[in-house]
Amino acid sequence: MDRYKGELLSDDTRRFLAQPKRMAIGGEWVEALGGGMLEVVDPASGQVFDRVPAGEATDIDRAVAAARRAFEQGDWPRMRPVDRERLLLRLAELVEAHAQELAEIEALDNGKPVTMARAVDVALVVDFLRYMAGWATKIEGSTMEVSVPLVRDREFFGYTRREPVGVVGAIIPWNFPLLMVAWKAGPALASGCTMVLKPAEETPLSALRFAELVQQAGYPAGVFNVVTGHGHSAGAALAAHKGVDKVAFTGSTEIGKLVGKAALDNMTRVSLELGGKSPVIVLDDADPAVAAAGAAQAIFFNQGQVCCAGSRLYVHKSRFERVVEGLSGIAADMKLGAGIEPSTQIGPLVSAVQQQRVLGYIRSGFEEGARALAGGAAGEGEGYFVKPTVLVDTRDDMRVVREEIFGPVVVAMPYDDLDEVARRANDTPYGLGASIWSNDLSRVHRLVPKIKAGTVWVNCHNILDASMPFGGYKQSGIGREMGRAVLDLYTEGKSVIMAL
Repeated sequence: MDRYKGELLSDDTRRFLAQPKRMAIGGEWVEALGGGMLEVVDPASGQVFDRVPAGEATDIDRAVAAARRAFEQGDWPRMRPVDRERLLLRLAELVEAHAQELAEIEALDNGKPVTMARAVDVALVVDFLRYMAGWATKIEGSTMEVSVPLVRDREFFGYTRREPVGVVGAIIPWNFPLLMVAWKAGPALASGCTMVLKPAEETPLSALRFAELVQQAGYPAGVFNVVTGHGHSAGAALAAHKGVDKVAFTGSTEIGKLVGKAALDNMTRVSLELGGKSPVIVLDDADPAVAAAGAAQAIFFNQGQVCCAGSRLYVHKSRFERVVEGLSGIAADMKLGAGIEPSTQIGPLVSAVQQQRVLGYIRSGFEEGARALAGGAAGEGEGYFVKPTVLVDTRDDMRVVREEIFGPVVVAMPYDDLDEVARRANDTPYGLGASIWSNDLSRVHRLVPKIKAGTVWVNCHNILDASMPFGGYKQSGIGREMGRAVLDLYTEGKSVIMAL
C-alpha cells in the first residue's frame, strides 16, 4: 500500500496487511485445500493490495465439521450463560480498542470513507455485541398450567425452553462487511450456537481480523470459523450443507432466493435480509432544506450501497422544486475520493462490476426520458467512482424506479395527496424501509400503517439501534435482525410436559 504511506494508515493496519492471510477453521489458521488465492482490490485505484485463500466446498466441509465438534463435543452450548456474556463483552472491548485499524481496513477493502467506517460501522458493531451479550443470560422459557382433556385423573406440569439451533452458516455481503459479521455472530454466540462465516469475496479482510479478535478474546476452538472464497463455490456449498442447522444470509433478493431454495432442500432453518427500493416521502408542510438534507443522507450514505437506501424520492408538488434543487446542490458539492482520505465524503463503489451496473441503470434512465440534475456519470480518475446522481422526469414504470440500483442514484417524483403517495410507495416487490418527512404528526400517524415496510423512519433515515428489529416485508426478506426478535432465529423452541 505504498500510495497510503505517511499518516493515513496506523501501524496496526500495516502489520495486518503485511501478514499472509489464512482462513480460521477449528482454532487454526489454514490455507485453502486447493491452494487457490483471491485478489483483494482497492476500489479507489483498481489495484490489488492483498490476497486471501480461495476456499471451496472441501474447505466448507472441514469448517462445518469443526463447528459441529465444538457444538456437540465442546463446552460452548453448555457453558454458563454468564460466561458467554463475558466473552461477548470482551470481544466488544477488543473491537473498540482496534476501532481505527478496523475502520481503515473497511475503507481500503470496501471504499467507504474511513471517518464514516469508524463513527458508524465500528461503533455499531461494539454497541450490538454489548447488547447481545446482555441477552446471553436472558434467554428463557415459560411455565404453563396445562389441561389434558384425555386424562382427567392425572396432573401434568408444562414448560418451554429455548435451545441453540446448532451450527450456523452465515453468508454476508460487501456493503457493511464488519457490521454484518457482528449481526450474525452476536445472536449466534449469545445463544450458544457455533458458526461458519463466508464473507463476500470483494471484502474479506475485516472478517479475518474479527476472527483474530475472537481468538484473542478466548473463545473455544471451532466456535467461530471463517472461510473466504467465491459465492458460487464456497457460499453455495455452505447454503446447501447438510451439516448446517441454520443459514443466515444478507444480500440481494436474487441470490437470497437461491440460498433459500438450497436451505429448504435440507429443511435447514433460514433467515434472509434482502434488497429494497425504499421510498422517501416529503409532505407539504416539511421544511424543504431539512428534507433535501435528509434525502441526501438517505441515498448517498455509504455510496448508496445500502439495502434500505432512500432511492425513490416522493415530494409533494408544492415542495418539489425546492427540495430537488437543494438535493441536487448537495450532490454536486460532495467530495469524491479514496475512502482512506479523511476529507472524503463519498468513496468509490466496491468493484468495477458494481460501477458498471450502476452506470448501466443511469443510461437506461436517460434512454427512457429521465434527466440528471446532478451527477449522471462516472467520477474522474482511477477507481470505481460514480457521481452522486439526482434523476427527474422519471415515471413509476421505469427500470431506475422499479429495480434496486445499489448506488448513489435517486429518482425524484412529485405527488398530489397521501393516498396517492402511499399507493405509489407500496408499488414495489420490496418492503424494507421508508421515511416520512413532516411536522404534522397526525398525518404521519395516519400514513405509517399504510406503508408496507419493516422500518418506517420519521424525519430521519438509515437510523439503526441494537434494540430495534430490522427486516423487510415481501421480497425484502424473511425474519428480523437485531432486537429481541433475532434470538428466535438462532434458537429452537421445545415444549416439555411432565406427568406428576
